[in-house]
Amino acid sequence: MLLGIVCVLIWLYLLLGNGRFWRVKLQSEESERVARVVAVVPARDEADVIGAAIRSLLAQNNVDLRVVLVDDNSTDGTASVAHEAASWIGAEGRLTIIHGSPLPESWTGKLWAVQQGIDAASELDPEFLLLSDADIEHAPESVASLVAIAEAGNYDLASYMVKLQCKTVPERLLIPAFVYFFFQLYSPKWIANPQSKVAGAAGGCMLVRPNALKRAQAMQSIRGEVIDDCALAREVKQTGGRVWLGLTESARSIRPYRTFVEIERMIARSAFNQLRHSVLLLIVAIIGLMLTYVVPVILLFDPWWPFGLAACVLMVASYWPMIRFYRLNPLWALTLPLAVIFYLVSTLDSAMRYWIGTGGQWKGRAQDRKA
Repeated sequence: MLLGIVCVLIWLYLLLGNGRFWRVKLQSEESERVARVVAVVPARDEADVIGAAIRSLLAQNNVDLRVVLVDDNSTDGTASVAHEAASWIGAEGRLTIIHGSPLPESWTGKLWAVQQGIDAASELDPEFLLLSDADIEHAPESVASLVAIAEAGNYDLASYMVKLQCKTVPERLLIPAFVYFFFQLYSPKWIANPQSKVAGAAGGCMLVRPNALKRAQAMQSIRGEVIDDCALAREVKQTGGRVWLGLTESARSIRPYRTFVEIERMIARSAFNQLRHSVLLLIVAIIGLMLTYVVPVILLFDPWWPFGLAACVLMVASYWPMIRFYRLNPLWALTLPLAVIFYLVSTLDSAMRYWIGTGGQWKGRAQDRKA
């Protein structure tokens, strides 16, 4: 009985006291003026997606936008594909391609590429920098809307959690859960509150004021971070900047995850880093996730099943808005405990990779590995 009461109380807190993270609220604004924006796109072996990403950026409405692509030693012709994409729409004059220099020690590959892009972008005197991943395709109004949000709220960093691919069975099981858990950790309501210490951002699409980056010495201070988007938001907020995070349908990832293995590798790259490489936090996370998401299902077969049922109903109710956002069959809301088990296994794998010194692998580089 006590276990059932605890499960119900946990879910009441999550629904009512955790910044209403479960609310899926789409926000867009119309820009009243044309702002100068330079998009910095780091890319390493992204020939299959970079063309669509570059075309979408160069076709933005109501914004004076230029693109700096940093080709991070690609071997698949990424830079050529990007140039052809810009030429196809007659916008090659607004695309600058930089071939990345060797990776310095203590920097992650992505952040070193971003730093080189920011250095080049600064020569164009932008009002805003857009840090956009190579697999993000933007609708024509996407950037102008984000600029309008930043100006309306006087935000120094505004980011969209873009809509991720959700077509395959692995994606349907795990991608909505990924976004759901992200917002549970980084509630947009708390992020936007200057009085809250919670700071977070979604690295695929971040709009930032150059002065905020300089004030926080942001790129230098986070140069070795694996979860770089949230680290950047933390530095901006700690130095007096205002931060905003929201969901959007106007920017989407075109990178597919066809298998469970691909998603597991994506999670394992950073999961143990999120726990600060702490064994204690790993144990707490396992117990907490099991108690919150798995035990209520087990209690359905217990004499105290009403408590398990109540917790399960609250769980499904909290997950339903994200399932609806991804336009999935409502029955997918029942699969959240399965997704949790998958993420727990991936987190344990992440810890193991860290301990044995291999780290997570991405584009031929190891990251987050113990020396």
